[in-house]
Amino acid sequence: MSCMTAASQSEGLIQQFETSARRSAATTQRISRSPSAIAEAVFGLVPQRARLAISDPVDLAPDLFTESWKHPGVIRERTRSALSTADAGLTEGFAAVARSGSICVRADRGFIGYVSLLPRLHIAVVDSSCIVERPRDLFGGRLAVHGLEHNFVFITGPSATADMGPLVRGVHGPHRLHVLLLI
Repeated sequence: MSCMTAASQSEGLIQQFETSARRSAATTQRISRSPSAIAEAVFGLVPQRARLAISDPVDLAPDLFTESWKHPGVIRERTRSALSTADAGLTEGFAAVARSGSICVRADRGFIGYVSLLPRLHIAVVDSSCIVERPRDLFGGRLAVHGLEHNFVFITGPSATADMGPLVRGVHGPHRLHVLLLI
């Protein structure tokens, strides 16, 4: 998928997304668009002894995750049981929303739900040119096809709840969300 925007508009949206993501307790990192850059970032976040689940990319080039498969803790068995033991999950996000710091992750492909929700750390790779200003912008223009043809979820920061008093993170999903922005 190509989401190219004007360079100055893109930089402004990237900065706004990063600020909003920090407000929601997520972390971001800008990296180059290469398998080695993604793997270097993943290896820096996921200790060698940790178990890593990887969801195959659909919208990004499939080869972008090839180097990440070399992590010694990669879970190769694609079952719910095996994926439930993951410490970290690597997925793609097909878009991001600048105002909220949210990422958009498909919920209709393979094991992406397990990979994005079960581990304590969710690492999402997002093409920075696919950042839109508002959620409604997903349903018009370049991203309309994805917003209307696929089931997806907005993920804004790590899982959190205040149902029983003070804010607690990681009760219903990952304790941490780290977004790798492909520049």
